[in-house]
Amino acid sequence: MSNDPLVVFTPSGKRGHFPKGTPILTAARQLGVDLDSVCGGRGICSKCQVSPGYGQFPKHGVTVNDDALSEWNSVEQRYKDKRGLLDGRRLGCQAQVQGDVVIDVPAESQVHKQVVRKRAEARDIVLNPSTKLFYVEVQEPDMHDPSGDLERLTDALREQWQLVNVKADLQILQTIQKTLRKGEWKVTVAVHLGDDENPPRIMHLWPGFYEGTLYGLAVDLGSTTIAAHLCDLQTGEVVASSGVMNPQIRFGEDLMSRVSYSMMNEGGAQEMTRAVRAGMNTLFDDICTEGGIDKSMVVDAVFVCNPVMHHLFLGIDPFELGQAPFALATSNALRLRAVELDLNIHPSARVYFLPCIAGHVGADAAAVALSEAPDKSDDLVLVVDVGTNAEILLGNREKVLACSSPTGPAFEGAQISSGQRAAPGAIERVEIDPSTKIARFKVIGSDLWSDDPDFLNAIGATGVTGICGSGIIEMVAEMRIHGIVDAAGLIGTADQTGSVNVFADGRTSSYLVYDGTESGGPRITVTNRDIREIQMAKAALYSGARLLMDKFGVDKVDRVVLAGAFGAHISPKHAMILGMIPDAPLDKVTSAGNAAGTGARIALLNSSTRAEIEETVRNIHKVETAIEPRFQEHFVNASAIPNAVEPFPILNSIVTLPTAMFNTGGGDGAGGGRRRRRG
Repeated sequence: MSNDPLVVFTPSGKRGHFPKGTPILTAARQLGVDLDSVCGGRGICSKCQVSPGYGQFPKHGVTVNDDALSEWNSVEQRYKDKRGLLDGRRLGCQAQVQGDVVIDVPAESQVHKQVVRKRAEARDIVLNPSTKLFYVEVQEPDMHDPSGDLERLTDALREQWQLVNVKADLQILQTIQKTLRKGEWKVTVAVHLGDDENPPRIMHLWPGFYEGTLYGLAVDLGSTTIAAHLCDLQTGEVVASSGVMNPQIRFGEDLMSRVSYSMMNEGGAQEMTRAVRAGMNTLFDDICTEGGIDKSMVVDAVFVCNPVMHHLFLGIDPFELGQAPFALATSNALRLRAVELDLNIHPSARVYFLPCIAGHVGADAAAVALSEAPDKSDDLVLVVDVGTNAEILLGNREKVLACSSPTGPAFEGAQISSGQRAAPGAIERVEIDPSTKIARFKVIGSDLWSDDPDFLNAIGATGVTGICGSGIIEMVAEMRIHGIVDAAGLIGTADQTGSVNVFADGRTSSYLVYDGTESGGPRITVTNRDIREIQMAKAALYSGARLLMDKFGVDKVDRVVLAGAFGAHISPKHAMILGMIPDAPLDKVTSAGNAAGTGARIALLNSSTRAEIEETVRNIHKVETAIEPRFQEHFVNASAIPNAVEPFPILNSIVTLPTAMFNTGGGDGAGGGRRRRRG
């Protein structure tokens, strides 16, 4: 094992040991990390900005000391003085490795920008927003009526629109007199209509008749990505959609890593709160620019998120979520003001958080329940929302059960040797030829398969950069179909598999997907460790679903709904071959796209659904996988591809999987794992 310092890059998850004095940019290039630079390391272009993380990182197995990088130098200072450099940022070409370090590569420093694949799904939504516009004519003041301008405005709202007990914030009082007189006592008023906790409140005033509109944001705050939809509150139209990587990734890819970071580093929770709020404001800037609107016209926002993100965004230490019984600070819906969360939208904008279901089943699962309505289904439906933490719902009109399962980041390309997040150039579709056992693939940004003569020209701008989550899932499933991987998850040797693309890799074998080294590109492979990461992730997912089926007293489900970016970009067939989901007719396995985001839009545009989902959540029964004795049994069985004990009759009627087992126990061959004979 090397004694050189360990450098871990996020969000890619790539790592390696490098001698002291190695520039971070050099380390990134050697590992194939997507870090931009155009000036040749002279500190001129600023493209290689990075954010080092300090403290304890249990997920990565490192403690980063304050002296892990070389001291701030004159080149960095000169650049900061002339062009500005965010606090905490370093230039990758100048900062040198001095000890173990975790380096986050922000989105703006990446050559191949991340693709946040959480689009706004087409959906009919009844419009009933919480904030509406009202045109009123206000009685002018005179010497006989000493009442104030605000009182006469609220009288007009009551008499002309039957709005009672309307309140106003200080910023309205600071502008009301000028606005009323400019409009000659005729004004348009934006009023938040209130709820069970809050009276109606004036949000904004315009002189005369305001012909414009108001906007709201539906935000899906995930552990990996933050996605938002900017909506016209009067028409329901999605004006713009945008997303960014969650800047908390540098503190850990999965949720429990971030909980551990807050536990083990003083002020760690506050640091992560500041990071996610800053990322949120960056997103809001981007989406309002894209939509061509003034941020001050965003008067309402709805947030959905898992419990850890919920707590960290609100500034609540997630300590209790890191240990049984995983107690939430609150599971109820929250109604707050944007200013309380340091959000850069209208100063009086209202913010609504959907309720959390339980300790690790959050408001995002509630949003999925609102969108997919399993409680209104006549047939038994399994809804699976997959991220670094899978949230699973099973139910019908009789009852709805819910659980969470820690799948980890493997489905998103992390912890995979050639893995990456979704970006142009990433392999996302795979097919293996049954005769040659050679893979062909598609990459994000091109519709051509890799065996097309025009493929290389079509991808000239990006090249082939790695494998994203949907690609690795299809890759492993295809390897299983064509006898390259056995049921236990072991890659056979070249002789055993009949594939020239299989090669010896230490004591096991690996599979060559693409070799771009001749043109300066990467050599993309699938290793046995990659297979194991996928096995662990899919076993956790399936075990959660199977546990809910046990609790429901059933052995099969009528249909499966795949939610999230995962659901929209993976084929049901490959998911079932892996054993990610229970056996079901393929035409009954459908994608709901970004169901959490859709649920957030529903709650934004139809305020009456907020009470509806709060009632639904109260009736959902939460199953805690951590204390269920059968979870581990299901997990072990589900580690096999597709499963060690479940028969999968529907799948077997569609495809015949090879039965060969490569670890026969004899010899020391490279493809057979631990094969030493006992003496």
